[in-house]
Parts: sequence; structure tokens; C-alpha cells
Amino acid sequence: MSIKKGKHCEDVACAYLRKRGYKILARNVRYPFGELDIVAMKGKRLVFVEVKGGNPSFHPRTRVKEAKLRKIELAANRFVSDREQNFDECQLDVIEVLDNGEINHLEAIGRW
Repeated sequence: MSIKKGKHCEDVACAYLRKRGYKILARNVRYPFGELDIVAMKGKRLVFVEVKGGNPSFHPRTRVKEAKLRKIELAANRFVSDREQNFDECQLDVIEVLDNGEINHLEAIGRW
């Protein structure tokens, strides 16, 4: 996916989250070992969102493999340790932004 398309998908995902009451805290947080596409709060829950875009016939979520999940978890733990966030729990969500305009929100694929 191109950088331009990736940014567009993240913009769409942020708008989707805001409409559902999430507060966007950060985007594209990079560490040497991983990146967080979107960090948001929903109530007292800190939510790390991986955004994938692509063709509806090939579910983009299938590109979130075990190694990617480990990198996201490392980055999420670093984000938490670097900041004083007041939250009750953390979770990892995946949002698919499909070429046909459909948005799929897979909530809590990881929780800690």
C-alpha cells in the first residue's frame, strides 16, 4: 500500500472512531521495534488500532500476523511506559478500510 493510500485509510479510521466516541491521542507512533497506527481512548480503555486497507475479496486483516502483533504489543507497552495515561485496560483493535468504502472494526483482538 502506498503512503498516500495508508494515510487516507488512517484518516478514514480516525473519522470512524471519532463518530463512535473515541478520542484520538496519537497517530503513527514509531519505535525501532514497531509502530502504532492510532492510539485512542474510549472511556477508560486505551485502544491501539492497527489500520489495514485493501480489496474486499482479500481481507486485509489477514496481514496482521503473529510477528506483527508482537511488534504492536511491544510498541504499545513502550507507549504506556513513556506516558502517564489514566486507563483501566488496554486493547488492540484492527480496522479494515476496504476499497469499496466498507469499514470493518475488529475489536479487542488483544487485551491486557
